[in-house]
Amino acid sequence: MTDVYYENIVVARQPIFTADQRVWGYELLFRNKTDLGQAAITNGDQATIQVIADGFDLATASVASDARILINFPRDLLLSDVPFVLPAHRAIIEILETVRPEPQIMEACARIKQAGYTLALDDFVGQQGFEALCAMADIVKVDILNQSPESVLGIVKGLRHYRATLLAEKVESREMFEVCKRLGFTYFQGYFFRKPEIVEGRKLTASQATRIRLLHELSLGADLEQLVRILETDVSLSYRLLRYINSVRFALVKKVESIQRAASMLGRKNLQQWLQVTLLADMNAAPRAQELVRLSVIRARFFQILAEAKCTPFAPDTMFLLGFFSLLDGILDQPMEEVLAELPIDPAVRAILVDPAHPFGSWLSLARELDRCHWLGVQEQAELLGLPLAQVGAAYNEAIVWTDEILGAGQ
Repeated sequence: MTDVYYENIVVARQPIFTADQRVWGYELLFRNKTDLGQAAITNGDQATIQVIADGFDLATASVASDARILINFPRDLLLSDVPFVLPAHRAIIEILETVRPEPQIMEACARIKQAGYTLALDDFVGQQGFEALCAMADIVKVDILNQSPESVLGIVKGLRHYRATLLAEKVESREMFEVCKRLGFTYFQGYFFRKPEIVEGRKLTASQATRIRLLHELSLGADLEQLVRILETDVSLSYRLLRYINSVRFALVKKVESIQRAASMLGRKNLQQWLQVTLLADMNAAPRAQELVRLSVIRARFFQILAEAKCTPFAPDTMFLLGFFSLLDGILDQPMEEVLAELPIDPAVRAILVDPAHPFGSWLSLARELDRCHWLGVQEQAELLGLPLAQVGAAYNEAIVWTDEILGAGQ
């Protein structure tokens, strides 16, 4: 495990997609671990600069180098020099909806644009008084939550004489996604992509079925020799394991070239978890599915860390599987009941995964709020589960670091 920790902040990211559901970029969100309802952003002092610089590095370490990164900037930060610590070719300065287009702000935005940065206006719903910012912005993010297609059309018509690219945010259904595509939006942000798009009669591909069978074997508690046999019959997995064990994470003096040696160094438990993560990542190569894989692994490790601290109703391995399989229906575009029928998991875990009203469903609710970066919701769920916010924040960040190391080095 790397020793990189961020004790003061939680860094989360939300993907932004193109119309063909490819990842275009991410929005980064920072919060204080001890108070997830408040941003860990104060006035433009050195501490704030460090938070943004460190958070940017942490959240972008495992994403494509051409992915754009949006970061929220309230009024005081826009007026400071903080934007200029970020790389202009990647970072997009997002103007919060609470910022008014007063002369100081317009001058600051002009200065930021002159330095080569892209500006985005957040949470626009057609309100009056923001015409100057709409004209200045390169991207306007339209909040379409709970809006009818007719009202979204009205907002779009009002923006047509500006040159800004349109980004639909809070897209929570496939229907609204299709509406926004027809209305001319270029980018899309929201949760519609997490739900399975069920097509009648669809079956798993041969490759997916093979991975499910391997996950089945792993769920039965394979010993180290069995894990080695699985690896040795799959060239791709063997190559990726050697790449992983020889990555900077382990800082080995001598290169490992034997699967047996790599397995022995990791040990059964760590090797099993690496295999589970890698197999899940192989289930569906689509960008939408890969984002779900990352969230699944973060959830798994997050739950496991809390379980190791004896904060959960189940043992660490069981909590890992609860998080690990929690988005499998969306990854495979199959009903959860059908997917789980292929896996020998604990009946208690199965019950939680298929029944949103299950008494232990609050753990998945906590994970969903963290996925969405909905910090007030995180606070509510943490209180319901009796978890200190500082512990939730620390465990979540540790899970992100672990996940990005596993997926980054293992692909």
